[in-house]
Amino acid sequence: MSAHRACSASELEQDTPLRVELDGVAIAIVKDADGIIHAIGDRCTHGDVSLSEGFVEGKTLECWAHGSQFSLETGVPQNLPAYEPVPVYVVEIDGDDVLIDPTVIKEV
Repeated sequence: MSAHRACSASELEQDTPLRVELDGVAIAIVKDADGIIHAIGDRCTHGDVSLSEGFVEGKTLECWAHGSQFSLETGVPQNLPAYEPVPVYVVEIDGDDVLIDPTVIKEV
């Protein structure tokens, strides 16, 4: 499989998650305060809730329903009630295009 265009980098607002679906995989894309673009699984591991509806704080994305914060860099929950990580995907930038391969999980 190869990377797919997920969105334009210019359409991402700082600290505002964007939900995309690539090959049936829901992914939350976030441009953090440092301008780094992250892609993590869009489902909270504590419950079936979209993380892209949550809140970005520093290098974490918080589940709006349960309060668990997931590291944008590793996918590891930083607090309970979630204890399982979400997948983190490799992000490639080609011009203004954000490319993600939903079959390749980032090694952390």
